Amino acid sequence: MSKVLNFSGDDDLFPGGFLFPNSKEPSLYLSLGHHVDMYVPPRKRSRVTAPFIVCREQKQQPSIEVLPDECLFEVFRRLPGGQERSACAGVSKRWLMLLSSIQRDEICNETTRSVEPENRSNIKKADESVKSKDKGGFVDSNGIRAEVEEDSETGVDGYLSRCLEGKKATDVRLAAIAVGTGSRGGLGKLSIRESSSTRGLTDFGLKAIARGCPSLRELSIWHSSSIGDEGLLEIANGCHLLEKLDLCHCSAVTDKCLLAIAKNCPNLASVTIESCSNIGNESLQTLGRSCHNLKSVTVKHCPLVGDQGIAGLFSSAGNVVTKVKLQALNISDVSLAVIGHYGSALTDLALIGLQNVNERGFWAMASGQSLQKLKSLAITTCRGVSDLGLEAIGKGCPNLHQVCLRRCPLVSDKGLISFAKAAGSLENLQLEECHRITHSGVFGIFANCGGKLKALALANCFGIQNMNFLFPLTFLCYSLRSLTICNCPGFGNASLAMVGKLCPYLTHVDFIGLQGITDAGLLSFVQSSEAGLMKVNLSGCVNLTDNVVATISKLHGSTLEVLNLEGCRFITDASLVTVARDCWQLNELDVSSCGITDSGIAVLAGAKQLNLQILSLAGCSLVSDKSAPLLVVMGKTLMGLNLQHCHGISSGAVDLLVEQLWRCDILS
Repeated sequence: MSKVLNFSGDDDLFPGGFLFPNSKEPSLYLSLGHHVDMYVPPRKRSRVTAPFIVCREQKQQPSIEVLPDECLFEVFRRLPGGQERSACAGVSKRWLMLLSSIQRDEICNETTRSVEPENRSNIKKADESVKSKDKGGFVDSNGIRAEVEEDSETGVDGYLSRCLEGKKATDVRLAAIAVGTGSRGGLGKLSIRESSSTRGLTDFGLKAIARGCPSLRELSIWHSSSIGDEGLLEIANGCHLLEKLDLCHCSAVTDKCLLAIAKNCPNLASVTIESCSNIGNESLQTLGRSCHNLKSVTVKHCPLVGDQGIAGLFSSAGNVVTKVKLQALNISDVSLAVIGHYGSALTDLALIGLQNVNERGFWAMASGQSLQKLKSLAITTCRGVSDLGLEAIGKGCPNLHQVCLRRCPLVSDKGLISFAKAAGSLENLQLEECHRITHSGVFGIFANCGGKLKALALANCFGIQNMNFLFPLTFLCYSLRSLTICNCPGFGNASLAMVGKLCPYLTHVDFIGLQGITDAGLLSFVQSSEAGLMKVNLSGCVNLTDNVVATISKLHGSTLEVLNLEGCRFITDASLVTVARDCWQLNELDVSSCGITDSGIAVLAGAKQLNLQILSLAGCSLVSDKSAPLLVVMGKTLMGLNLQHCHGISSGAVDLLVEQLWRCDILS
């Protein structure tokens, strides 16, 4: 048997060598496909039942992805420039995260000098091709846009500005910003606003910003419960140029990170802390001690902040801080006394919702003799401010220019008049929901304001009653230029006529929602004005007629620039006739919800001397499609047109206006 098969007999099967003399004969092989060769004897049956298959191994292409993160890290930090790193960050999330983890001081700058000029040009061309595909930046392999054009703008001192809101606020996007802005001048301002439904942001994203954006000047984080001390500590260590910090509803942030930022960011000038339940006195004390450039401090709804924090802030930084806003804090009279004693640099002060501060606190603040530079004071919903405290403020703040009192129930006519006498520099006074103020207090201001009061605003003061009384005209308020009376139902014709006599040089008047005044009262006021009215707002004065508009146009048409007649239901096309004839300087006209028709619009369109820029016809149901070509004629000067709730104008007419008035913003 062995002779027949030409075997040596040493082995039972395949002793070595080929069975046939010509082992490469093609007829002896049967192909099973592109990747398999099978050897089958043609005559003699083999003892092996299965065919012998030889598989050809596929050659795998070499890939950089097989490298571990440590090796890729070393490669990335040796890239010659920021554009190259930005291009690599668009490959995958893995590359992006690795690039964002590189510290600025870990980048090998020597690489740039070793690159041949020819290679540099090739790299530059490659980067330009990447940019041409995605003008907004680069897109990674998972479709994540790293730099979004509409989110960016040039902001602080030429540096880039980024704003992430809602679903855009993720760690991936922050990492992309950290990598991408480096080659575009650096990041100067970053705003992050998460929504209640998204929680895609963690401390990892802030760490990437801290590592890649040492030029960061302004940081704002709103409504983020997932960002804590860890990320902000990295900001403190990496962004030493930080000037402005705004934290709102960041419940995981504590004093620890604020201490680090205060100590490591010497340029910090503005700090806002709102609804951060774990930030307390220690943060404010450290800010006062460490931040010698601190100018503005805002603290709202922080339950752990008390007298110790406010006292520590002002005792250390009272000579540099210029603007302070304190709202809904658990502070007492002690804090206000400290402000009055140490706030020598303070120019703007806002106190809101301080329920534990009494009359003594405001008196002590004003009597501290340090608020000599205070120019603006706003007090809202503070039950402790009274006539005594208000008079002390007038005496203790000689440079006070602007005062706003809202919902101060203890302030009466007596305190208001005493304050007007003492505050010799007062220029702007706003009173809102101060119901103990009557007509006597208002007219007392005119007589005792010292000749510098320029603007007075009264809103929702229900203590003012319309009375026929005689007020001495020995002291007229010639300095008053602007008067606003809003929703004071007791303010009627008699009060309005008296105001016209006491304040003859008014140029801007806003009489809003005064349903008690009629033509008689307003005509008397208009006729008393000597300077020439420039702005007249009569919105919500439902009892006025065309006679008032005719008189205003005749007497003040040469100076009138803004006229608002919204909701004056008795105003008709006759008013537009007088406006078109006499008001050559008019820029803004609002006749919303008035009895205006197409005829009135035709009159305005035919007035060649009229150059309206803003026209509001909202709620004018009598205006129809016939006015569309007339509005097109007016479109040569129009920049804003309001057609909301004009049911007589079809959508087709609106589309035509939008197409032809491409320079005009149209609301419909």
